[in-house]
Amino acid sequence: MRTYSLDDVYATRKRRDSWWTVYFVDPVACRVALIVANRTSVTPNALTVFSLVLGLVSAACFAVDELAAGAVVFYLSFMIDCVDGKIARLKGTGTPFGLWLDYVGDRVRVVFCATGLAVGQYMLTHNVEFIVLGAAVAVLDLFRYVNAPQMKRVREAIREGMPPKPTVSEEVVVRPARHPSFMRRLNKYLARRRVRSHLISGIEFHAAVFVVAPLIGAAALIPVSAAASVLLLANEIFLVYRMWLFARRFAVVSSQESREHVLV
Repeated sequence: MRTYSLDDVYATRKRRDSWWTVYFVDPVACRVALIVANRTSVTPNALTVFSLVLGLVSAACFAVDELAAGAVVFYLSFMIDCVDGKIARLKGTGTPFGLWLDYVGDRVRVVFCATGLAVGQYMLTHNVEFIVLGAAVAVLDLFRYVNAPQMKRVREAIREGMPPKPTVSEEVVVRPARHPSFMRRLNKYLARRRVRSHLISGIEFHAAVFVVAPLIGAAALIPVSAAASVLLLANEIFLVYRMWLFARRFAVVSSQESREHVLV
């Protein structure tokens, strides 16, 4: 059996990932993946199932008001969920079923943990805001996962209908600015560290609701989760807006081409 190095595991990391994963999960997940790859024959699907089991344990901890324990177990569940992808890419053992299992497992974990937090705190306080919070977290997470592939399909459909790129002789050469903007410099800086430019994505959202807030305490659950929800919703609206601009530009180009064809 081949022996893998830590550099081999590093090579399986995503080109760009969430800042939470890059700074708080990958340093642990890569070393765990190295041990799993070299010392066990555990499959990625088995790791995914184990991650889901840990997620259900985390939900149970939240339901009985063991918030700190639930937060730690949720972190472990997500960390193992990162390990399964690394093992699949490292050994070339990924499967379409594994992708489905990983996707469904993530959704089940979030729904159960949101329910555990909501029901557990409601039973203690009889504050209906916790039920609203749990429902909002679950719905927002499901919307994000339904919205992302649909936006991808729209972009792919638009690209398929776009005209071919002009040849070098037809291109208008635009010289880059000598002094790139702050955002461009920031994006390059983040790219060198594999960090996506989004302030909050689904991963940071989960971390805020199921790790950070429970570790702080019950009093932080509603304000931290509400703030994370607003930021995630703002991010989704921004992504939809960018997609709309992309589609609008394509519509303008298509309209211009149609008029030129008529004139010719």
